[in-house]
Amino acid sequence: MSRTPLRPAIREAIEILAAAGIHSPNADAELLAAHVLGVDRMRLALTPTLDPDQLEEYRKLVSRRAERIPLQHLTGTAAMGDIDLAVGPGVFIPRPETELLFAWALAQLETIPHDHQPIVVDLCTGSGALALAIAHARPDAQVHAVELDPEALRWAKRNALQLADEGDTPIDLHSGDATDPTLLTHLDGKVDIVVSNPPYIPEAAILDPEVADHDPHRALFGGPDGLSVIRPMISTIARLLRPGGATAVEHDDSNGSGAAALFGAHGGFVDVLEHPDLAGKPRFVSALRASDSH
Repeated sequence: MSRTPLRPAIREAIEILAAAGIHSPNADAELLAAHVLGVDRMRLALTPTLDPDQLEEYRKLVSRRAERIPLQHLTGTAAMGDIDLAVGPGVFIPRPETELLFAWALAQLETIPHDHQPIVVDLCTGSGALALAIAHARPDAQVHAVELDPEALRWAKRNALQLADEGDTPIDLHSGDATDPTLLTHLDGKVDIVVSNPPYIPEAAILDPEVADHDPHRALFGGPDGLSVIRPMISTIARLLRPGGATAVEHDDSNGSGAAALFGAHGGFVDVLEHPDLAGKPRFVSALRASDSH
């Protein structure tokens, strides 16, 4: 059985993807090759050839990627922290930018005394990305995840079961609305950290085909200004957090000051901070629950 050299096949894929307007043709071509070969991208050099079946599968995947089908739908996985999540149609694909919010949460957890079991809530969990990554990194934490959309919740359950089977501390999944005043009332005033990557894109935004045509609109759009979910969610966060508890909420890069102003206006938070992403764009806002109740 004749084998095809890998590097020329990847170069051909890069040209196809670049011509299709893919933003990261080199990375996508290599990630698809790694997926077909069943190896990590960094180990492609150790697998220098493709057999005919692998070459056919690779070219099919490259062709579908050129049609602007998300890379993660083709590989079936997306990463967050040290875990891989199953993703596909019907659930929002976790973005690399959210790794910054995840890192913030881990840093906050380090400030909690070790004789106290941390309680973490992830609102609008989607695939379970933040909740499950936190549970993986901090098996001592009690992690709750909330999702409104039934299809996304099915993906979150699938990921939660898989990671629990692999030995991670199970999380508590809840079907619910992050803006509901009766959500998780048994945790009122007890939660150490609330994180959220909610729907936050303004409705008039122009999006890439991978996003507009494949991510669920319910997970993307946050009303005309992108704050229609964040605005009422702040009361939920304030209710759940213990005095001194911390929160971080991701937002559209057009809404750094807007999201921070909402936390400031609530009156129940202090130390409201805006955090940029690696490109310097506003990405999430953090705050501490004030000691006095509001």
